Amino acid sequence: MSQQKKRALITGITGQDGSYLAELLLEKGYEVYGFIRRSSTEPLLRIEHLVLDKRVSLINGNLRDIATIEEALKESRPDEIYNLAAQSDVGVSFDCPEEAWEVNCYGVAKLVDSAMELKTVPKIYQASTSEMFGETSPPQNESSPFKPVSPYAKAKLRAHQRYVVGYREKYGIFICSGILFNHESPRRGKNFVTRKITHSLAKIKFGLQEYLELGNLEARRDWGFAGDYVEAMWLMLQQERPDDFVIATGEDHSVKEFVESAAGLLGMRILWQGEGQNTIGVNYYNDKTIVKVNPQLYRPSEVKNLLGDSQKARTVLKWKPKMTFDRLVESMVLADLTLVRSQPQM
Repeated sequence: MSQQKKRALITGITGQDGSYLAELLLEKGYEVYGFIRRSSTEPLLRIEHLVLDKRVSLINGNLRDIATIEEALKESRPDEIYNLAAQSDVGVSFDCPEEAWEVNCYGVAKLVDSAMELKTVPKIYQASTSEMFGETSPPQNESSPFKPVSPYAKAKLRAHQRYVVGYREKYGIFICSGILFNHESPRRGKNFVTRKITHSLAKIKFGLQEYLELGNLEARRDWGFAGDYVEAMWLMLQQERPDDFVIATGEDHSVKEFVESAAGLLGMRILWQGEGQNTIGVNYYNDKTIVKVNPQLYRPSEVKNLLGDSQKARTVLKWKPKMTFDRLVESMVLADLTLVRSQPQM
């Protein structure tokens, strides 16, 4: 007699992580349901191949609307819930703090409370973030103090403390947080700095853009590959007991280093001139300025360095990152080269 397939509900399935997670779960034989927010843009861009093949079932809804959450749970009857939906742009959260709180904190409460009303409470994964560490000195692990500086991080921390750790201790449900450090891919949105870099430099390569504007070039981040990190999410829900895990590579690089690596792959060597907000990046081969600092792109409160210690995940989950920093940058550059080359030039 064949074993019944596990059922998973992914909120935020149209995002970078959601698309990779959906592919992973389908490979493992899951029935996958995606909870998506209606949009006038192209929300299915990253999962179009899965939708066209009818491999995932989509349910319209919003973490602000409890009725749609309840309907999604009723329809999907999940064994596992992966809550990846969020107001995910740290910079935007300073401009729209109320939205960050409504989605990243109160939306988690609605989802978890609704799940607890089910006859069998599913295992729940909550997407937390390294931004919760904020001003804490690196390296950061599960025992490091949280010192968030953005509305995004503060809302994520409240959800982590109250609805993950708090509910786990009070009600004994299987809920855990993945405290993921920065993770990128060719599917990253162009509003995020890594993808902004690779896409803009590809356009500069083809003469479609003059220069790239960035904020703090000295900010350092622990950058990994999103496809590796979704495997850690899945592993967390396969454990006997719920727990929280830092997921990171253990290497940090500055924004400036990311630019240098991406530019080098495109045949551009960056020479830096000036300091701080007056820094410019000049292409050594033609003396053109291709990188400028725009002070308006600095965040009101900047996190200087996030560097994760994922020893617990490596030991307990048997997880480790597979893609190196150099290979990650290369994959993003090659994807954007292909994208820019394929687009009609005006």
